This record gives sequence, C-alpha cells and structure tokens, in this order.
Amino acid sequence: MGHTIYYRISIDGWEEFRDFLEKVCEGLGFRVVGGEDSVIILPECRGVEPLEIKKNGEGFVKTNLVEPCHSIYLLLLHSVSSFGSVELWED
Repeated sequence: MGHTIYYRISIDGWEEFRDFLEKVCEGLGFRVVGGEDSVIILPECRGVEPLEIKKNGEGFVKTNLVEPCHSIYLLLLHSVSSFGSVELWED
C-alpha cells in the first residue's frame, strides 16, 4: 500500500526558492526541471513519484515511504516556509 504527502503552497520569493532548490537537489543528485510557475524534482529512488512544486497551489506525491526520498521530500517541502508558506499532511 502506498503513502502520500499532500501539500498546499504559496511562495513569495519564487526566484530565490528555485535557486535554493536547484543547489540542494544538485548536491543530492536529484534532477530539477524548472518552469516559470513550477519545478519538478526527479528523484533517484525507485517507487517514488517526481515531486512537482508549484509557485501557488496544492499537490500530492506518492513516496511509498521509500527512504531516503520520503524524508528528503518532507525537508524540501518544509523549506518552502523560508520563502512563503506551506501546509503538509500525509496518509
């Protein structure tokens, strides 16, 4: 059975957040594909969906509790609070 992280995000410092995210993901070995209003993080863990973070909005990602990707996603999503606001919940 899978495990899902749900999130609601509002990012004020979008450019700064994208720069931060790209540096962190490069260090982790994750690839980041960016657009004007969203970024997609492509993990190296099997069974984990790519994480899309939108500048403003809601989303979800299945992690299936695969570590370390599950915990990294939680940390990346919580880091949004430095650039705006984030609400997280899991099931």
